[in-house]
Amino acid sequence: MLAITREISPAIARCELTFLARARIDLARARTQHLDYERALADAGCAVERLGTAPDLPDSVFVEHIAVAVDECAVIMRPGAESRRAETQAVAEALGRHRRLAFIRPPATIDGGDVLVVGRRVFVGRSLRTDDAGIEQLRAALGPSGYDVLAVAVRGCLHLKSAVTAVSADTLLVNRAWIPADRFADFTLLDVDPAEPHAANALLVRDVVIYPAAFPHTRARLEAHGIEVRPVEMDELAKAEGAVTCCSLILR
Repeated sequence: MLAITREISPAIARCELTFLARARIDLARARTQHLDYERALADAGCAVERLGTAPDLPDSVFVEHIAVAVDECAVIMRPGAESRRAETQAVAEALGRHRRLAFIRPPATIDGGDVLVVGRRVFVGRSLRTDDAGIEQLRAALGPSGYDVLAVAVRGCLHLKSAVTAVSADTLLVNRAWIPADRFADFTLLDVDPAEPHAANALLVRDVVIYPAAFPHTRARLEAHGIEVRPVEMDELAKAEGAVTCCSLILR
């Protein structure tokens, strides 16, 4: 497996924020945490390919929002935040070495954080960053390869994967307050701890879930369910509305 990451921009303090108040980000500590995150990816069996920093692109560490990669192709997104659209060139160049590329075209918008791929099903959040035209273009790009693209309403959070992620082939970690849970009725649903509403973002790599150390109660639920968890500190990047799925693109 390959994990594409990107070095944290020195301009991350100017990141886009939607739901959080701006707080000081300790750049050195954020970079230390990001290195540990990359080690967790390597420990889980990924070769890590890190892209260079982008001093003029504050959010560029969050590479997941720029593309969706499946076995057959990679689709380069058109991010909902205009400030992020210049990020696509470097990510497209990196992915083009591994996948055939397709591109979302204007005026459609879609963020990779709104796209949850589970087997041949692709759930796409209709959110502040992703519109119906973006969902339709993704359906056109992935449908010929046999993927079923399904729209899901998102409320109260930035992206679909703030509210639901896969923690095994048939189990999803969810915050039901932010999504219609009936859209995922075919899966076993594991609820976040009520005291940890932001705890639904987890990154499944092979049989290990890379998971923020900030959510110990939900981590205990995962482990009680028989899921192996590799905790990582992510609190500095969380100030930029980042999470564990945001910081890598995983390719098989």
